[in-house]
Amino acid sequence: MIRPFKLALLTASAALPLAACTPSEGSAPLQSASATAPEAQRTAKNVILFIGDGMGISTITAARIYEGQKRGESGEENLLSFEGFENVALVKTYNTNAQVPDSAGTATAMHSGQKTQIGLLGVGPETVRGDCASGLANPLPLLGEEVKENGLALGIVSTARITHATPASVYARSADRGWEADAAMPEDQRGLGCNDIATQLVEAEWDVALGGGTAAFFGPEKGGRRAEPGADLPAAWASRTGGTYVTDKASLATAPTDRPVLGLFDASHMDYMADAERDESEPSLTEMTAQAIARLKSDPDGYYLMVEGGRIDHAHHAGRAGYALEETLEFARAVQYAIDNTDPDETLIMVTADHSHVFTIAGYPRRGNDILGLVVPPAEAGDEVAQAATAEDGKPYTTLGYANGPGSIANLAERPVPETGIEARQQAAIPTGSETHAGEDVALYASGPGSENARGVIEQNVIYDIIRSAFGWQ
Repeated sequence: MIRPFKLALLTASAALPLAACTPSEGSAPLQSASATAPEAQRTAKNVILFIGDGMGISTITAARIYEGQKRGESGEENLLSFEGFENVALVKTYNTNAQVPDSAGTATAMHSGQKTQIGLLGVGPETVRGDCASGLANPLPLLGEEVKENGLALGIVSTARITHATPASVYARSADRGWEADAAMPEDQRGLGCNDIATQLVEAEWDVALGGGTAAFFGPEKGGRRAEPGADLPAAWASRTGGTYVTDKASLATAPTDRPVLGLFDASHMDYMADAERDESEPSLTEMTAQAIARLKSDPDGYYLMVEGGRIDHAHHAGRAGYALEETLEFARAVQYAIDNTDPDETLIMVTADHSHVFTIAGYPRRGNDILGLVVPPAEAGDEVAQAATAEDGKPYTTLGYANGPGSIANLAERPVPETGIEARQQAAIPTGSETHAGEDVALYASGPGSENARGVIEQNVIYDIIRSAFGWQ
């Protein structure tokens, strides 16, 4: 059985009722799932929230086609594992100060019940970014703390650094998402009562934490911490909790199941699935999900598990659609594992994205056209469609592309015939060093107790309400 922990009471500010967490002036009223919840709603023993970082609807569409084509099908008729869920909503992702959001503001909305500014974690929109005192004055509830306060087990899984914005939103408050290690905190903000995110992780209460990012946990001999030259945060955590620290999938598989486990498998983010030289000692997202569920389910009171496919986002930023689609397929496999290994009558599974990307599916490619290839029009579709298969310079273009990013033709000395396939960097219209997020709604797919609240068009912070309502918390 997962070793229980006793939590101190949440601070009064963190325990404020949801109604006290109001949006900033000029923003739309924030909806509450409890306002429309059925009177006789089933409660969930467990909740799993899967977050595909940057997994917008165009990414899901392209990934379902890609998955089907890998099986030799045309692809369009395919469905990813979670697309059969009976309840679906559209989610508005804006931050309080931004039409197009970042992962810190969006993940905070899902794990605190309130939208906030770009770059802030677990603190309200009144916070001045990068100001410790301001962050301390504006704390928001943290779902991770509430889970432990209610006696449940808690798991956090990501292919990104475990201190990165999305996983950190479960357990950390920070006036700047970049404060992952003490070395990232400005000198004038140190010693004011704000801990870096890695320190907050090892001081928080949870049962499973798996991801990348060892550099934030060790001194300069092994990592990037500077305040304590010999710092070894995992060792200190293991000493305090009796937990097990692991660094590869073999040691994760053999770690005791009756005590907490911390797994850090890469100095920074974990390897892409499509990397030719991927470190095979790193567990996949599905393997980490399997380990988390196996460990958390032994708690008789239930659990909350957040699973992030973090590298979907990073591949899009690099303009590499093939890598992003491979990460999405691994994410879908992890969801399928959860579907197959949980009881649908007691587990709410939700799948969503924190935000989208400026990722497009364009031209008039024929059905079954290679989703990572050039646009080839349908036969006998007419001259207008046929002519649209080439750009005005007479050269072909790829079905998948980006509105901006490093693949812009303006970044090239001459425009070559575009590359295709898994390794390709897709074409982009506007030259930027890194492709950007997009501002359109993302999808929320839900199945299990409480999933009926995933309906219509909702604010992103309502996901927090849906989770609390599913657990039956007042």
